[in-house]
Amino acid sequence: MAVAWLLVCHGLITALVVVSFLCGQWPIFQNTPIQRIHHFLTFGAYDYFLRCVGYVLGEKGTNAILSVEYFCCDRPNPILQVIYLSILGATYYFIASSSFKYIPGYYLSEVHRYLSLLGIAIGVVLFLLTSYTDPGTVNAGNVSQYIAAYPYDNMIYTERECSTCKILKPARSKHCSICDRCVARFDHHCGWMNNCIGEKNTRYFMAFLLWHFFLCLYGTVALGLILAGRLKELKVVYILTVYYGIENSFRSLTPHVVQWLLGAYNTQILLMVFLSIVSLLVGGFFGYHANLCRTNTTTNETFKWQDYISWQRKIKEAKASAAALKASINGMSSESKPPESKWKAFFRRSPLEEAETVVKNNIYDKGIIHNIWEIITPLSTRRSFSQTKSKAG
Repeated sequence: MAVAWLLVCHGLITALVVVSFLCGQWPIFQNTPIQRIHHFLTFGAYDYFLRCVGYVLGEKGTNAILSVEYFCCDRPNPILQVIYLSILGATYYFIASSSFKYIPGYYLSEVHRYLSLLGIAIGVVLFLLTSYTDPGTVNAGNVSQYIAAYPYDNMIYTERECSTCKILKPARSKHCSICDRCVARFDHHCGWMNNCIGEKNTRYFMAFLLWHFFLCLYGTVALGLILAGRLKELKVVYILTVYYGIENSFRSLTPHVVQWLLGAYNTQILLMVFLSIVSLLVGGFFGYHANLCRTNTTTNETFKWQDYISWQRKIKEAKASAAALKASINGMSSESKPPESKWKAFFRRSPLEEAETVVKNNIYDKGIIHNIWEIITPLSTRRSFSQTKSKAG
């Protein structure tokens, strides 16, 4: 029973940490313990660690830690790539060593030994494609084609020069400070891939996320079927009902079956919990990016639109306030008017509420089919892109 409680506590703590780390900044968690845990995990723990290092080792120790931070977070490095491959290899090893001896079983045939290995291999291939495919580097040789392919909307993108590359920045591009290059249709820099996600490799990135979602889901279901098969093969329900006199009902049998599984197959259950959590995280991340692809928007552009809409709203509110103040001053200087009803004044809308609503106008959204096709076949891979180059030449 102690093992059961240990597994339950482990699952709850893992879920709390994962949710706090990934979702703690959401408005729904404001002023809650989840927000405080998120702040501790993302800022507080590292800050306390730096203080402790500075107190024990002095300024040299702090500078050494900051140098490591610069290498890990601000420069291209393969650390997260190695961690990904290690997690993938370790998970497959534990599944193979603990569960392959039960395949073939009551519900699974021997083919699943090879299907699992094939699934891992495809996942690694997609990982390598995403990591080592050029994301769409913009240089002096192709900048004119990218400018023609992605026109400026004069809202979040205007014609200006990249201060680092000294070339015009095409719309939707961004200079990545980590990779030190301008990337077309820049989405974000992915540390797990040690590469930017841009125009040319977004398709591989999406395939990577979708495949790993199904791979984790497949692993969870396969392990569940292995455990269900062991229940059938060992006749656990029959033994509990006939020899131990337990009522043959779901409510009566469940605690005993769960206790037996936790005691005999705790490794498989831990792997199932781990894979199900990862599948939920990867599936949510894929859903977020799929919605961006549906509207032909990038992660970088979502932040740009937030800043633009906020800025425009403040401008309109300032204009409305100025107009209201001017009207108020003119009313005071004009001839006296009969006093306005208090009820009318109470229900009158504020000039700020009457300010014109700022609307997002995404000129790159050309319909879901066109948007998805642009991800599958990037503009720079099409014949029209090279024809633009020849005309420009």
